[in-house]
Amino acid sequence: MSKPIVAIIGKPNVGKSTFFNYLAGSRISIVEDTPGVTRDRVYADTNWRGRNFTLIDTGGIEPESEDIILSQMREQANLAISMADVIIFLTDIRQGVTAADKEIAIMLKKSGKPIVLVCNKADNFEKDREEIYEFYNLGLGDPFPISASNAIGIGDVLDEIYKDFPEKEEGEDDDSVIKVAVIGKPNVGKSSLINKLLGENRAIVSNIAGTTRDAIDSELENEHGKYVLIDTAGIRRKSKIKESIEKFSIMRTLLAIERADVCLMMIDATEGVTDQDAKIAGEAHEAGKGIIIVVNKWDEYEKETGTLEKYEKEIYSKLSYLSYAPIIFISAKTGQRVHKLYDLINHVAEQNSLRISTSVLNQVINEAIAIVQPPTDKGKRLKIFYGTQASTCPPTFVIFVNNKELFHFSYERYIVNQIRKEFGLVGTPVRIIVREKGDKEET
Repeated sequence: MSKPIVAIIGKPNVGKSTFFNYLAGSRISIVEDTPGVTRDRVYADTNWRGRNFTLIDTGGIEPESEDIILSQMREQANLAISMADVIIFLTDIRQGVTAADKEIAIMLKKSGKPIVLVCNKADNFEKDREEIYEFYNLGLGDPFPISASNAIGIGDVLDEIYKDFPEKEEGEDDDSVIKVAVIGKPNVGKSSLINKLLGENRAIVSNIAGTTRDAIDSELENEHGKYVLIDTAGIRRKSKIKESIEKFSIMRTLLAIERADVCLMMIDATEGVTDQDAKIAGEAHEAGKGIIIVVNKWDEYEKETGTLEKYEKEIYSKLSYLSYAPIIFISAKTGQRVHKLYDLINHVAEQNSLRISTSVLNQVINEAIAIVQPPTDKGKRLKIFYGTQASTCPPTFVIFVNNKELFHFSYERYIVNQIRKEFGLVGTPVRIIVREKGDKEET
């Protein structure tokens, strides 16, 4: 049901990020224009010849390195390889075939995945033509010379990976399907919840943290709609570096978040909100996805009068940036309230993709301005000329003002709250982009 996944693999400094950014194109620039989204993306959705696919960038591989950072990058690359349908092996034509390239080639062959060998930095094809033949020694078929920085030869590479895409599944790009990522730290009950929603034991369930090796997609259709449930349970790794286990889980969770329409952020009721919960929830928030906070194991939590309200207040206190996200208390084990998730998922997905007309939006903004005057600074008052919705998922609004510096965060938050008050926008972040009108337009 999911789009093909293409992983870019190679040793450090061969131009992977340049290649990745070129293929990702405008999606990356949109992210850069969204306030608050500062994390480095290792994945992006893109398209070639009408086929959507997901691209994964990886850190450079140093096969023999004992350096802890490089070893973690190598493990991340291994994870990307295990998830990928097609692998792009990026090399540097100027360096020629190195020992690291040979080691990586052996590792990739063992994966059994289709591999496209690409020689980057071939800025002068006539000059570099003779250098390309050395790469046949890697035993990976015809090498493709490219220049990622100059966008030379990339179309040939895309045509080649297109040939290796798995056959398109029915409904792959069906907009009526809601993709739901079940996210949270290991052993919080993600697989149990998916099994309960599916009514069958589709995923391995165990009380040992990290018993699901890879993200699992499960298709579901019922009277509520059509869904793809993405399980992101922790990875089982024989690693002495406990911190790395979290890194691997986060990497796959990030990919699942990127693919999702709605994220079910699961929290263990018996443990409360942990630092790892906050980190994962923050990724979903910054990615602009619809979010529902799901408190699991509620049947195991001791209750008294007012317990639920007190627990909700505590969650919003620790996850203050998710004040817009609805909270539901469930038990994946007994099925308590699980059936209520469908209507909530549908509502949040609808809110995340809500589009508001410019006229109605400006009416709300003008009413907000009338209630609370824009701030002043050194005798200058903020003027808001008009606003318009730039995009959905999440709802993103561009507001034109006389001076961006005067549009303080507190007033932005007030405007967002007024928009939410009027339109709901339950379970979805709201983005504001501030622009200054041109001098001619201001007169």
